[in-house]
Amino acid sequence: MTDLPALTLFNSLTRQMEPFEPVHEGEARVYTCGPTVYNYPHIGNMRAYVFADILGRTLSHRGLRLTHVINITDVGHLTDDGDAGEDKMEKMAAQKAQSIWDIAQHYTQAYWADIKALNIRQPAHWSIATDYIDAMIDFAKEIAPRHCYELDSGLYFDVSTVSDYGRLARAVTEEGEGRIEAVAGKRNAADFAIWRKTPAGETRQMEWDSPWGKGAPGWHLECSVMSGKLLGFPFDIHTGGIDHREIHHPNEIAQNQAFCCTNGLDVPANSGARIWMHNNFLVERSGKMSKSSGEFLRLQLLIDKGYHPLGYRMMCLQAHYRSELEFSWEGLGAALTRLKRMLMAAERLRDAEAAEGSHPKLAPMVETFEKAMAEDLNTAVALTALEDALAAKKVDPAIKRAVVERMDAVLGLGLFTLTRADLRLRPKTADIAEEAIEEVLVRRKQARIGKDFATSDALRDDLAAQGVEVMDGDPLGWEWKLG
Repeated sequence: MTDLPALTLFNSLTRQMEPFEPVHEGEARVYTCGPTVYNYPHIGNMRAYVFADILGRTLSHRGLRLTHVINITDVGHLTDDGDAGEDKMEKMAAQKAQSIWDIAQHYTQAYWADIKALNIRQPAHWSIATDYIDAMIDFAKEIAPRHCYELDSGLYFDVSTVSDYGRLARAVTEEGEGRIEAVAGKRNAADFAIWRKTPAGETRQMEWDSPWGKGAPGWHLECSVMSGKLLGFPFDIHTGGIDHREIHHPNEIAQNQAFCCTNGLDVPANSGARIWMHNNFLVERSGKMSKSSGEFLRLQLLIDKGYHPLGYRMMCLQAHYRSELEFSWEGLGAALTRLKRMLMAAERLRDAEAAEGSHPKLAPMVETFEKAMAEDLNTAVALTALEDALAAKKVDPAIKRAVVERMDAVLGLGLFTLTRADLRLRPKTADIAEEAIEEVLVRRKQARIGKDFATSDALRDDLAAQGVEVMDGDPLGWEWKLG
């Protein structure tokens, strides 16, 4: 699309905004670090995939042929990112007394359900780590002679053999990142496992033969192999949460440099990807976000409390992806209300058949929207432009619908596929039937019209006793919610 402003993105590797120039003309190749499927994803995890979805939708909007890969880590990720602790998958399988393969399948399906609920588009490839074991061994064999050494515990990558190790994380200390495991015999504190040998006398559910003994690949190796196999080096963009910027992604970059025989990172493409992008954390002050706490915020919990998942998507879009986003139930409720208002406005366009064209009243909104998305995916500003377009008066409904549809295709809120009724979810704990609530509300409305406020108040109190909060004066006309 030649009429769109040039797309610029913040590159975590260079710490600056850069124009997006595809490696392959007319294409965009993107790799996103996916989940380790040992437990349910929390909503903080899911922010990374909402962000990656917005990036992909923006690239598609610009007429590029998108190839997006998200991996599923079903082996190799230890309980610490720096090669310390137990394998997360093996640990959960032991706790549940289940097959590790069953654990992986269950939590993969749960993750995919959350992807669907958040209206995140399917990638071109879901790359499953255990499908690439042979490729991982071949990759390790290729880089081992020049970059690796063997210890009793496995094959380790010597980070001193590549240029600019740790530049992505801006690591400057001699000891390296503090979470790296202290392993006897390591040449450098930051050296990391390429292949982890099964300890003598132990048997893992997931282990394979290799030139370095029976064992499993290191977590960092997996993403290098799958991104290179499916996208080719260098590809366009690598995304992930900001937590990956400190250890996982620097280690990926080192492996990519070794495999591709590239030099320093003054040339970003030597890292394996032209641009590295990271979304910031979702912050929840009560400490319930952590899986290790035993009680954490899953998307299903939001649904159980009566909040539609797209309310959470809206909440994510209200902040820039590089900003911290604080979660609160009040903030989620406000985001859901904002989405309801937008749906109400979109419903008035449902009968119009979208028609291409322009209108002077809509032109400023379109310009603001495109500029915002072109400047490092500023969804907060883009949302306001979409709202302004929906609110524009005396505009041909067909043209207005076409404009709103194009904007919504980028933001993914489903304005023409959802109804307001879809967004009103019944909390899991509610016993009262919706029909009974509506019947009481009709009687209460009649009482208020007749100025019988005693009856009105009594009916409201009766509903409150059953967990139904009546919202008088709600500008949306959504008169109740189950608390």
